[in-house]
Amino acid sequence: MRGITKRFPGVLANDQVDFEAAPGEVHALLGENGAGKTTLMNVLTGLYRPDEGEIRIHGKPVEFHSPRDALNAGIGMVHQHFRLVETLTVAENMTLGWHTPRFWLGARVGRRQVRDVSESLRMAVDPDARVWQLSVGEQQRVEILKAVFRGSRVLILDEPTAVLTPQEVEQLFATLRVMAREGHSVIVITHKLHEVMAVADRITVLRGGKSVATLPVSEATPRSLAALMVGREIAEARRVEREHSTGELVVEVANLTTPGDRGGFAVRDVSFGIRAGEILGVAGVAGNGQRELAETVYGIRAAAAGVVRVNGKSLRPGDPRAAIGAGVAHVPEDRLGTGLAPSLSITSNVSLKTYRTAPMSRGPLLLLRRMHERARALIKRYDVQAPGPDTPVRNLSGGNLQKLVLGREFDGEPRVLVAAQPTRGLDVGAIETVHSYLRQAAADGVAILLFSEDLDEIRALADRIVVMYEGALVGELDASSATVEELGLLMAGGRAE
Repeated sequence: MRGITKRFPGVLANDQVDFEAAPGEVHALLGENGAGKTTLMNVLTGLYRPDEGEIRIHGKPVEFHSPRDALNAGIGMVHQHFRLVETLTVAENMTLGWHTPRFWLGARVGRRQVRDVSESLRMAVDPDARVWQLSVGEQQRVEILKAVFRGSRVLILDEPTAVLTPQEVEQLFATLRVMAREGHSVIVITHKLHEVMAVADRITVLRGGKSVATLPVSEATPRSLAALMVGREIAEARRVEREHSTGELVVEVANLTTPGDRGGFAVRDVSFGIRAGEILGVAGVAGNGQRELAETVYGIRAAAAGVVRVNGKSLRPGDPRAAIGAGVAHVPEDRLGTGLAPSLSITSNVSLKTYRTAPMSRGPLLLLRRMHERARALIKRYDVQAPGPDTPVRNLSGGNLQKLVLGREFDGEPRVLVAAQPTRGLDVGAIETVHSYLRQAAADGVAILLFSEDLDEIRALADRIVVMYEGALVGELDASSATVEELGLLMAGGRAE
C-alpha cells in the first residue's frame, strides 16, 4: 500500500500511509484509537476506496470495488465489529455467499466443514448455534474460522486474542506461525504489546493517521512501541495497591441461576458479595456465563432463581430501570449493540438514561440545549475524538465508543458498576486512562464487578478474583498473589491445587 489517503467528513483518517506485508511474515499494526489502523485495513479489504494512493498484490496494482474483489484476491479480515448474520447458524454464516459448491450445500456438509476448521485451530464452536445466542468472544471465534475457511492468503486479525485464555493464545500464535511458514501474510491489529513481541516479525506504528515507523521486532521494546503510539512515555501496566479500606456490603448475589439463550442454564447457583470500594474480578473464557451473569445483575436478563440485592434491597428481576434507580451502572461487552444506539447522535446516546428527568427534560419536553451541553462536556472530559455532539456514534472508532459508554456511566455517580471488558479494543494510553477511572471509582466507594478475559488487567485491578466455568464459580483467588497459570487452569476447567 503506497500513499493511502482516506477522508471522512471532518476527519482525515489516513494521511499518505505506506504499509507492506510480505508472504511468510506476521506483521503487527499498532496505533492509538482513531490512529487509522482499521480504516487502512478496510481499504485493503475493499470496504472503503482510497481517495489517494494505490494497492499492489504480489507487485501488481489492484483496485477493489467491493469486499468480494478483496476476497477473490485472497484477503480476509476478522473485524472488531463482526460481520455476521445474527439469525443464522454458525455453519450458515461460514458458507453464506461463498462460491463452493456452486448450487447446493447440505446442512451435514456445512457442519462437517465447520468442525474440520475449528478442530484444526482448536477453537470449539457449535455449528448449529445461532449467532445471536453466542457471546462476543464466541462470535469472534466464528469470524476467525470463517476467514480461514475461505482460504485467505492475507489474513487480517483485529484484536484476535481478547477473549482467549493464555493457553489458547499460545495455540493461536502457533497457528499463525504455521500459516506464515506456509506462505500466508498475517496482519495482527492489537494493543497488547507483549503479544506483539511474542508473535510478530515486523511492526508498523500509526499515529494521527500517518505511519511513523516500521521496524523488526528485534529492534523494539514494549516501552518504545508505546511511546511511538502515543507520543509520550507510558507507565508499565502493573498492579497498584490501593490504600483504602472497603466499606459495608453493597452488592449481594445469592444462589443466582439464569437461563441461557440456547436452553439450559447459563449461570448456575452463583453467590458472592462486593463491598464499597472493592473490585471483584470475574475471569473466564468467553461463553461460560459471564455475559448472562452481568446482564442478570443489571436487570437486562431475568433470573430463574436467586436474588440480587443492592444496599440490602432486592432488585426486581429483569427490570433494568429498577437497577438504574438503585445506582447500578453497566458497561456491556457489546458496546455498539447493547451499550449505544448506533444511528443516534452522541448527544442522544449520552442522554439515554437521564432524558426522563430534570435537567434534561421538563415534563414531556426535552431540553435539547442542555443535552448538547452535557454531551460537549463529556466529549471534552473523556477525550472522545469526534467532530461534534451531533455525530452518529456509528462513525466513531471502537476506542471512542468505549470512552463514550464509560463517560456516560461514570457521569451518573453510581453506587455499583458492572463493567464487562471495559478496555477491549483500547490502545495503551486509553487503557491507562480507563484503569485510573476504575481505581478512582473504587476509591470513591463504588462497588465494582469487573468482567475481563485479559488476565493481566484483572490481576492489576481486582482485589479478589473469581473464575467462571460452565456457568458456575469454580474458584476464588487473592488478586495480589494469583498467577496466570492458576487462573488459566481454572478457566480451562481444572481445579486449583
